Amino acid sequence: RRLGMGGDRHSNLLDYRLAVIAALEIVSMVTWFADDTPLHLIQAISPQVLVKGGDWAVDRIVGADWVRERGGEVLSIAFEHERSTTAMLQRIRGSLD
Repeated sequence: RRLGMGGDRHSNLLDYRLAVIAALEIVSMVTWFADDTPLHLIQAISPQVLVKGGDWAVDRIVGADWVRERGGEVLSIAFEHERSTTAMLQRIRGSLD
């Protein structure tokens, strides 16, 4: 809500979102943060790879500079299937009108 995403976010519980990511074979760690951005967490763990969804340009990813300065890699992965929570909620609301 502090970030202006609306009062109905997140649609999926944190435990569910964490489990989905943790189920990916290549993922070695999953956590969460309560700050507006994950910068402090990124600095604390100094990941070798930092990944965000394809709707984010690498130069806009929080912590990208920190990771790259330490020899890490920052990736913006294109979506194979569009799964926008915002778009989904708009479709649901539209069907209720």
